[in-house]
Formats: sequence, C-alpha cells, structure tokens
Amino acid sequence: MEKVDGVAEIALKNNWIEYYTILVDPNQTPIRLDKYLMDKLERISRNRIQKGIANGQVYVDNKIRKSSYKVQPQEEIRVFLPQKNEDKDIVIAEDIPLDIRYEDDDIMIVHKQAGMVVHPGVGNWSGTLVNGLRYYLEGKDLPVMEGNPMDRPGLVHRIDKETSGLLVIAKNKEAMTHLSKQFFDHSIDRTYKTLVWGEPDPYEGQITGYIGRDERHRKNMFLYDEESKGKWSVTNYKVIEPLYYVSLVECRLETGRTHQIRVHMQSKRNPVFNDKKYGGDRVIKGTVFSKYKQFVENCFSIIDRQALHAASLGFIHPTTGEKMYFESELPQDMSDVLEKWRGYTNTRKEMKK
Repeated sequence: MEKVDGVAEIALKNNWIEYYTILVDPNQTPIRLDKYLMDKLERISRNRIQKGIANGQVYVDNKIRKSSYKVQPQEEIRVFLPQKNEDKDIVIAEDIPLDIRYEDDDIMIVHKQAGMVVHPGVGNWSGTLVNGLRYYLEGKDLPVMEGNPMDRPGLVHRIDKETSGLLVIAKNKEAMTHLSKQFFDHSIDRTYKTLVWGEPDPYEGQITGYIGRDERHRKNMFLYDEESKGKWSVTNYKVIEPLYYVSLVECRLETGRTHQIRVHMQSKRNPVFNDKKYGGDRVIKGTVFSKYKQFVENCFSIIDRQALHAASLGFIHPTTGEKMYFESELPQDMSDVLEKWRGYTNTRKEMKK
C-alpha cells in the first residue's frame, strides 16, 4: 500500500477537512475498515465514508487502506473528507413556524414538534429546524460545532425526527464552545418522558452498556457488554405511572448516544410504545384477542411515532453563569394515548371486581 508522509499537508493542498483522528481500542477484534468507521462516525453517512475510503482519504497508520482492510488494535485512523462547494449554501432560509421558549443574545430554547427533522440531510433538504432558524435569524451566521458539517449551524445536540421536545441552540461561537463542553462533561441535566410497554422491573433503576451499530441490522443501534463494540451509555429511569399494559417513565440521561433511551428500554423488554425501529409497534403486553388488538391499533393511530418526549433541559448559561432550567408539557398525542390507557386499565379493574 502507498505510504503517505505529511498527511496534513496533503489534506490542506486538496482542500480536505479532517473530521476525526481515531486510536483503535487495544481490545478491538478485527473488523472491516468501512464497518468500523460507520460505528465510530455516526454523523457521517455510509456513502460518504465508503467514497472517502475509495478516494484515498482514509489513512491507517499513515497508509491508504481499502474498505475490506481489517482494523487492528491500537492503529491510528485519520479520516479526511472533501470540502463540498455547496456546503456553505446547503441550508436555505424557510419561513417555518418555530416554538421558541426562550431567547437571548447567546442561546435559544426551541420546542421541536414530532415529525420535524433537526437539520438538512439526504431526503430532507428543506423543512427542517435549521432551515427555520436560518430564516428566523435573518441570515445571521450561527456557529458550527467542530467536526460537524456546515449544514448544522447552531446545533449543540439533536433529537430524533419523531421525538418531540426541547433543544438548546448556540447563537455564537463562545456559547457553542461553553455548551459543547457541558455536553461532553455530561453536566447537562436532560430528562425525557416516554410511554413504554409493560411495567419495568424494578420501577426505578439504571441501565448501562455500550451502544453501537446492530451487527445484523446496520440502521439500528444495539446495547453491548463489550467496550470494543460501542460507546458507554447511562440512563437513569423511574416509572411515573404504571398502567400494567404500559407505563409512563421518566428517563434522565447521563450520556447522549444515538437512540439511547429507545435501545435501553428495548434491552429491558419494555420498548417505547409504537417504536417501529425497536419493536414497540406490536402487542408486547396483554392478549392478542381482537378487541384488545383493535384498542392497541387505535392507540397507534393516535400517536403514529415512538412515544418519546424531551421534557426538560438544564445547563449553565454560557455568559452569565446562571443555572438555566426549562420544562415542556407532554405533546397532545402522548397525552391522548396515555388517557386512553388510563381508561382501559380502569375498565379492566372494574370488570375484575
């Protein structure tokens, strides 16, 4: 294989951006280079990773390698991707109504509706939260977190398309740096409310493990015991309202991995209600008799998404040093389906008397 000296100089000459330098774990089992990078670089698409490898923009111990190369323990991987000419103009301003709960010169707190994509990407180049921010702020140059593409201005964190709730937006570089460090240090106070199948046992506890790509279903995440297969994750949960068939649960995050709550609740066999990706879109608790099944399907039609809501957000203000805390109400679809389950459970109790 071609040995390359002065990789950084080559990157500068070719107008590349270095996204990551990765030191492979000492306990890593041999795995294809492209699959390894897909696990580690969650924010970069599979297509861009494979294209980058094919174009000679991925170096393992300063050598260009193919996708089929088996990654070895303690190797250094450097990933470069070309600067897209269209990156700077990829986010167009769109007049999209935004539910802004707080704003000052440094930050914004936005309540995202379920179904809204946070930032532009494949299949969603418009109609996103970031498109709306660009319009609302009248072209103001929002900062981009180091390592992020240019299509994610102002974003310090994200929530899934079908998850509703609160997001903090950084309006300048100083705020971005300060907030990013709080997320990195896991000092951000974040709670979610979710409706899950069954009643988690025990009612209060902690779920931990390493979240990485599911080896059988690459679009899904999975909870592993082995450090080499994912990133450490911690969720503290508490059942707020047990309803036998389902439960309203509060989850407090210590880490923020992709699909963390959804994966953690699935691992306890209490998947998030109507979570199509992680098995919550079928009857998990209760009979399969036609009347009950019809009731569940009616509930699915009320909340046609995973029943997950980013309910609160607490952090230190990047300029004033003040402790900020925000809460948001359950969205209507979650409230409605929760009320239906309350009614169903009470009816069953009355029948048993």
